[in-house]
Amino acid sequence: MNSVNLPLSVFVVDDEAPARQRIKELLGDCMAQLPLEIAGEAANGVEALEMLSGLHADVALVDIRMPQMDGLELAQHLNKLEKPPVIIFTTAYDNYAIQAFEQHAIDYLLKPIRLGRLFEALTRARAAVPLKSEVLQELMPEPRRNLSIHERGKILLVPVEKILYLRAELKYVTVRTQEREFLAEEPLGALEKEFSARFIRIHRNCLVARSEIESFEKVAGEGNESHWTVKLKGLDEKLPISRRQQHVVKEFKKH
Repeated sequence: MNSVNLPLSVFVVDDEAPARQRIKELLGDCMAQLPLEIAGEAANGVEALEMLSGLHADVALVDIRMPQMDGLELAQHLNKLEKPPVIIFTTAYDNYAIQAFEQHAIDYLLKPIRLGRLFEALTRARAAVPLKSEVLQELMPEPRRNLSIHERGKILLVPVEKILYLRAELKYVTVRTQEREFLAEEPLGALEKEFSARFIRIHRNCLVARSEIESFEKVAGEGNESHWTVKLKGLDEKLPISRRQQHVVKEFKKH
């Protein structure tokens, strides 16, 4: 966070243009007592992530309910930045969100936003630290729509629906789509828990998308040993199924 003498850099994210305008006007009113500057604005989470990958903001005022990507998912992806902004969520009255935010001491502003509350939140933000991804994960009612990959100084979004498999290798997880591979720095166990509806474990180090399974094949090994493999749609690669996970073959054959 900037020192007290430097202006606080604030970024505004809201899908409604009148709401963004209202916030900018309130920020202008705050400037009389609090040195700050408006770093930019975005109409949705995807746009905000792209813009904030290329510019720094100390604070992001983020609406929770937005199309394409909601505020909670955006906050998770922003954590991949080298210097993520402190998030202050904005929301119309939402009892579940408010209870969760208060439980985790997360700052939020109720709409219509009042000048005094905004001033308090921005003043506190100077000493705040970005939210932990684990806390944000707990607050999300649904799994993320995207995984975020830090690559060559940029944050890339990979839609979960396009992922064929996730495979743990050393400290990374290989994220495979039809087009290419990405490297994610997230534990495989956490990904399995979050996306259990889409992926199934076939090996201690590999999850595959249920809907992308094309066929199973038994492959001869050394001696009389043999093991099952799985072929995914559009991939020539056959992935081994561990002995412990062979029940997967039976389950799919039933259906």
